Amino acid sequence: MTDTMRAIVLDAPGAPRTLVVREIPIPVPGNVAITVRGILGDGVDATLELVGTPTLPDTLRATRIHGVVCFTGMLSNEWTVRDFYPIDYIPRGVRLTSYGGDASDLPTQVLQGFLDAITAGTAVVPIDHVYSFDQIGEAHAAMEAGTARGKLVVTTSRSGR
Repeated sequence: MTDTMRAIVLDAPGAPRTLVVREIPIPVPGNVAITVRGILGDGVDATLELVGTPTLPDTLRATRIHGVVCFTGMLSNEWTVRDFYPIDYIPRGVRLTSYGGDASDLPTQVLQGFLDAITAGTAVVPIDHVYSFDQIGEAHAAMEAGTARGKLVVTTSRSGR
């Protein structure tokens, strides 16, 4: 049996307002980074680590330079990283953050409803505006103004190319 991972991906280039969930086979069980980099080359922009410390190194390796990993899960029930040396453990240029809230931060039915919508492919992520990379200054100004009614997306393509 082939392992799979779930990924939220852009439906198609040029259609950045459509996010879909896809099952992606993992040819090397336990090594998501090889699969991700085989598909995306540089790795993913952001990752939510839900399993725990045993899978964290692989998750970090699957994330691109300047990408972010948010460590929040402890499904493995392993709570610490033995002999943690950050310079060796975290790939150069990858950001590692964590969230350790408790159940009262978000009602269970709200989180479960969103996870069910992701699984069903009906989750809606409101996008206010899509900017090309050379419009990043405008995107930042819009973010600072706080007037967006959804996510501000910056693509890596430049306008006119």
